[in-house]
Order: sequence, then structure tokens, then C-alpha cells
Amino acid sequence: MNSLAMALKKFAYGPILKVLAERRQKIAEGLANAEQIKKELANAQAKAQELLNQASAQGNKLIEEARQSAARVLEQESQKAAAAANDIITKARQASEAELARMKAELRKEVGRLVVATSAKVTGNILTAEQQTRLAEDTAKQLASN
Repeated sequence: MNSLAMALKKFAYGPILKVLAERRQKIAEGLANAEQIKKELANAQAKAQELLNQASAQGNKLIEEARQSAARVLEQESQKAAAAANDIITKARQASEAELARMKAELRKEVGRLVVATSAKVTGNILTAEQQTRLAEDTAKQLASN
């Protein structure tokens, strides 16, 4: 039996132990590889999360810069609109004052003419050109002082 045990050990038990040892080694390598892959996956997820956080922060920064830029543009346009409105008001005021001065001059002239005509009718005399001019000037002076 000894030779049978030796033959079994050499031809059956030895190769089975060798296959089992190789199998154990492959399983251990597989487990080590799985652990390594698990670590690499965790690292990749952490990097991905970090990239997402950075992208989010950068996106928020860009949004804030856009809001600030829009606020500046709005303020500038508001100032331009206010300046344009003030220009329009100033020009309208100047035009109104010029028109008022023109109308006052016309009114003085017309009043002077009416005074001369009325004076001529009241006195029954025909006034000379010099008298008409003097009377119109006096009337204009009196109107201007009022």
C-alpha cells in the first residue's frame, strides 16, 4: 500500500494540491485586484466630484459676473437716458424762453403801433414819423419796466 499511497500522492494528490495552490493564488490576486479597482474607483469618484464642485463654483462666479455686468450696463444706460432727458428739457426750456422773448418783442411792437394809432385818433393829429418812433419807444420802455 505504500506504493499506492506514494503513487496517489505523486500522481493525484500532488497535482490536486498544486492546482489548489494555484487557485488560491489566483483568488488572492483577484481579491487584491478587486481591492485596487475599488480604491481607483473611489479616487475617480472623488476627482469627478471635485471637478463638479470646481465647475459649479466657476459657473456661479460667471453668473455673478454677468449679473454685475448687467447691473453696470443698466446703470450706464439709465444715466444716458437721464442725461438725454435733461438735454431735451434744457433745449425745450431754451426754445420756450426764446419763443417767449420773440412773442414779447412782437407784443411790444404791436402795443407801440396801437398806442401811436390810438394817440393819433385821440389827438386828431397826424403824428410825424419822429413822433411815432418816440412814442413807440417810450411805450416799449414802460412795458419793459413792468
